[in-house]
Amino acid sequence: MRPYTAILLIPTGIGAAIGGYAGDAIPVAKALSQVCDRLITHPNVLNAATMYWNLPNSLYVEGYGLDKFAAGTWGLRPVHQNKIGLLLDRGIEPDLRLRHLQAADAARATLGLHLTDYVITDAPLNVELRNSSSGASWGTIGNLDSLLRAADVLINQAGAEAIAVVARFPDEVDPETENNYRQGKGVDPIAGAEAVISHSIVRTFKIPCAHSPAFLPAPLDSNLSPRSAAEELGYTFIPSVFVGLNRAPQFILEGSDQHPQPGDIWANQVDAAIAPVNACGGSALLSLNQQRCEIIVVEENQTQIQVPPEPLGIKSVRVKSYLEAVGFIAAHKAGINPSALGSNIYPLHSLRNN
Repeated sequence: MRPYTAILLIPTGIGAAIGGYAGDAIPVAKALSQVCDRLITHPNVLNAATMYWNLPNSLYVEGYGLDKFAAGTWGLRPVHQNKIGLLLDRGIEPDLRLRHLQAADAARATLGLHLTDYVITDAPLNVELRNSSSGASWGTIGNLDSLLRAADVLINQAGAEAIAVVARFPDEVDPETENNYRQGKGVDPIAGAEAVISHSIVRTFKIPCAHSPAFLPAPLDSNLSPRSAAEELGYTFIPSVFVGLNRAPQFILEGSDQHPQPGDIWANQVDAAIAPVNACGGSALLSLNQQRCEIIVVEENQTQIQVPPEPLGIKSVRVKSYLEAVGFIAAHKAGINPSALGSNIYPLHSLRNN
């Protein structure tokens, strides 16, 4: 029997009630990982600044790579360990840069991670933040070429197999937006810009990448939401990125000269995908809808965008909560029709259309 494979999708920067903050979807991922053999998810779900949780059967896949995987053009190849290159924005102040280098040293010494040399970009990246009319966050990178040149050095000179990026983000964020986020009721104002950074590297170099922002410490807030509090624990958010990238699967391209291996994973092996009920317009979910894959949408996880599955022609199973989704996955994996777990089992003849 082949491994049961599920994908947990919670798009970044759209204010998801669960998974829109600082690693607050990790409990969901932990629960789902217990009822499937392989759980594929992305950094927005598993990154929690200085907090993280090792899920041995999870695959940490950057969003652009996840889209390509779902489309069937890229596969995933699990690894035991990656050599991680650290890419630092020249715009980071010397003291803050040192904090990040010390965090990298801690990851090497206490977690046994394999980090290569670090590279500082040849120009500040000049990140700018934006908000769209839909309520989602996004941003721009003023010196994208500098980012890509630094990544090229890490890959081709330092031998990096995955890239951890730390970019200096503006400290001046819209006060109302930032306050809402820290109180657990708004959109992450930096998430969209973070996605631009990691997408650019994965698209160009086709290796795992994740991003961590650099900020000066925020003022103490006695009303801080527990869902945002992971970002208050230290000077850097990089530890969870290092842990995720340590065993992030490598990408394999359809039609390339890479020889198939028994553990390779392709989209046609995915059994189920779980997403917020009104965030169904992403490339990955639209592609998976073309596969023989159960699409499960969670009504409890509301977002700032309103893209339900039905107008897109996505055939889905609606559940109220992630707890119900866990039960659905457990039944599906066991080969049980979930309706058999309820009390309303009707005779077959009553189901016919006369």
